[in-house]
Amino acid sequence: MILNRFGDRIFKIIVYFILILVFLVTFLPFWNILVLSLNSAEDTVRGGVYLWPRDLTLDSYQQILKDSEILNGLWVTVKRTLIGAPLSVLVITMLAYPLSRRNLVGRKGWNLYFIFTMYFSGGLIPFYMVLKALNMIDTFSVFILPSLMNVFYMIIVRTFMEQLPHEIEESARVDGANDLTIFFRIVMPLTTPVLATVGLFQAIGHWNAWFDSYAFTYSSDLKTLQAVLVKILNQFQTGGMISQSQMLANSAKRNAVSSDTIRMAATMVATLPIVMVYPFLQKYFVKGMTLGAVKS
Repeated sequence: MILNRFGDRIFKIIVYFILILVFLVTFLPFWNILVLSLNSAEDTVRGGVYLWPRDLTLDSYQQILKDSEILNGLWVTVKRTLIGAPLSVLVITMLAYPLSRRNLVGRKGWNLYFIFTMYFSGGLIPFYMVLKALNMIDTFSVFILPSLMNVFYMIIVRTFMEQLPHEIEESARVDGANDLTIFFRIVMPLTTPVLATVGLFQAIGHWNAWFDSYAFTYSSDLKTLQAVLVKILNQFQTGGMISQSQMLANSAKRNAVSSDTIRMAATMVATLPIVMVYPFLQKYFVKGMTLGAVKS
């Protein structure tokens, strides 16, 4: 008995130690980026800025928010996230519902068809040619339509729906409900945990997307925030090679902005909004992913 209790305590200590270590490894780099973005360039060049800013300033953020390209990129990203994520969840759910019905004709064949698309694709060039043939290049629709369906998330939602009691659907049909009524008024409310989880993952995907904006759009009005951030990081990468001379000049001019602080501030502007969404949907994660991932 005593040995079992001692072993349990040792196990808990090891688990907590690993969790704390993972937290520090993931959180400290993010925190350091925030600290550097709030520190003046004149002080940053001296080094030793890790856990808190020595010379607190918001000049880097002011410089970022004055940039019309960044503000436009933020608007495009917010718009594609607010439109694309709910539409994607709706399409995924509407496909998962019939595939979860055991009386669907050719159910196994349809499931294999969609699973096949997870492993095989035509590649980037055929994909670009399809988008061009559909007149989607350099349009806002290129952010929404190609990403409406995610087969992996569809399988999770479908498995979740398969675990719902069939008696609920049968009683609804007895009362005269059709498939649309059952889907919108019964199935979707019961699948809220998994839909919230999938919706958040899709929102994160839209928020962090940059390649489609980089490869399929030419107009500056259609560049997303992440694409603008990539541009900023590339622009200031060269500046980082001569950062020492720049810092000396900034020190003489009392300039609180440099290539490093601008890059850190731009990273925080692109990251913080989506991070702030997590606490509101965290309660759905465990239930949504575990119930949707295990087939009874």
